[in-house]
Amino acid sequence: MPHDINLITTIAAGLGLAMIMGFIASRLRMPPLVGYLVAGIIIGPSTPGYVADVALAGQLAEIGVMLLMFGVGLHFSMDDLLAVKRIAVPGAIVQIAVATAMGMGVAIWLWDWSLGAGLVFGLALSVASTVVLLRALEARGVLDSVNGQIAVGWLVVEDLIMVLVLVLLPPMAGLLGGKVDDAAQGAAAAGTSVWLTIGITLAKVAAFIGLMLVVGRKVFPMLLWQVARTGSRELFTLCVVAAAVGVAYGSAKLFDVSFALGAFFAGMMMRESEYSHRAADESLPLRDAFAVLFFVSVGMLFDPQVLLDEPLKVLAVAAIIIVGKTVAAMALVLAFRYPLNTALTVGASLAQIGEFSFILAGLGVALGLLPVEGQSLILAGALISIALNSVVFSAISPLQNWLRKHSELARKLEARTDPLAELPMSTDQAQLTGQVVLVGYGRVGRRIARALREQKVAYVVAEQNREVVERLRGRGVAAVCGDAADPAVLIQAHIHRAGTLVIATPDTLKVRKMVETARTLNPGVEILVRSHNEEEAELLSKENIGTVFLGEEQLALGMARHILARHGDSKG
Repeated sequence: MPHDINLITTIAAGLGLAMIMGFIASRLRMPPLVGYLVAGIIIGPSTPGYVADVALAGQLAEIGVMLLMFGVGLHFSMDDLLAVKRIAVPGAIVQIAVATAMGMGVAIWLWDWSLGAGLVFGLALSVASTVVLLRALEARGVLDSVNGQIAVGWLVVEDLIMVLVLVLLPPMAGLLGGKVDDAAQGAAAAGTSVWLTIGITLAKVAAFIGLMLVVGRKVFPMLLWQVARTGSRELFTLCVVAAAVGVAYGSAKLFDVSFALGAFFAGMMMRESEYSHRAADESLPLRDAFAVLFFVSVGMLFDPQVLLDEPLKVLAVAAIIIVGKTVAAMALVLAFRYPLNTALTVGASLAQIGEFSFILAGLGVALGLLPVEGQSLILAGALISIALNSVVFSAISPLQNWLRKHSELARKLEARTDPLAELPMSTDQAQLTGQVVLVGYGRVGRRIARALREQKVAYVVAEQNREVVERLRGRGVAAVCGDAADPAVLIQAHIHRAGTLVIATPDTLKVRKMVETARTLNPGVEILVRSHNEEEAELLSKENIGTVFLGEEQLALGMARHILARHGDSKG
């Protein structure tokens, strides 16, 4: 047997203990990821007994981040990203600025840290973990919803900003009171070197995105097609994993883009292939296994002693992450006139920190900017916020109901005058009798709308994404902005005079509320519902929700009709 088996030992210990602790956590009605974090603490260097290889665990966790972001890219198109740019870009920038200011204020004024230490500390608390967010959104089935798209787009912008911060921090370390790295020592003027670094970094990121958009959109689908033609399942799986890890590694080495961001763009480009769903399915087991190792590696970095030595500081850090960032994000989303549910979802999504925070904290310590105590506090904040993130998400619905009942401000925010919440006065009233009310204008909704338009069937779109509604109105399409689970939205879409209600949104959790509103106002309306899986479709059918369409079933029926038609023609 070989003597150097650190990799095997680390994987075996990490996955084995994570399975045990995750099972215990689940039995205690806690999220399994809490058990994964505890498993990491147990095999980490801060607790007695066996100590796993921290460096190896960190690299394994990076692979998990790559595969997870690649999987998200497979379900997240460039159009989805651009559709939320007007809220995601300014929202992420302002939220990072606010969270950084809160962290700096506490560190400098209360703890008497230096400016450089406060800046690194605040930045580390400002950026959320994409891994934690995706697990939370997937667990609740809202990853493909408008709220999910906004949250993911927001974090993609945060990742881009953090890439810039990680590149700029070393040359600016001397100005902030830290160590001057070798590259910065040769620069005569710090201002010139910093601006040059900014320019180079932006050029690299732009070159990477341009390369992926121009070349990746053609290369990846063609590559998948060629491999699929071999008929080898293992070769197809290998191609998917190699593309995810290879592009992530290449983007980091050649363009200084993070592994996660590189893998995300690789997935988005591969989504252009007709085999994208198969690619997502083939990579799912690996994504899940390595995502567990990510949480284990977080636990390994944590020193429980900091909870005893600095309990008040740990509470302050947790408050900034869970309360401060959440409130700031909610205020920004509400300022963009999105509904309260969207504000709460985005706020909960950002109420944690993760991988970029660890990288930034490690770099800050290495540059002499951040004290080791600061790194420990950041890790403590990450552990607490990740463990509580499921609780924060679970509190969205009851908190929303409580705010509507007890807060006059919340009611005013939801009832405020919004030009996109009402149909324009210029809307042809003749179209508002027997029309189709189309809830959701995503990939399915767009195709339905195109078919209705070609057949000159009147329809009204109800969509949560404000930018989509603005574009539709610019093309003369009747559209209203809002959550169709809110009766006011369907009322504005004139559901009482509609002939058909089509629920094409991927978020089926609110279907029953939409149907209840529609049938109350229009008992004779025909209802068509989109479903994702057989169990959900069967349940909706039993409840007499309406006509339920299951994606795989409709695909099979369409193919069968085509085959029968061809055979009928040949017989004739």
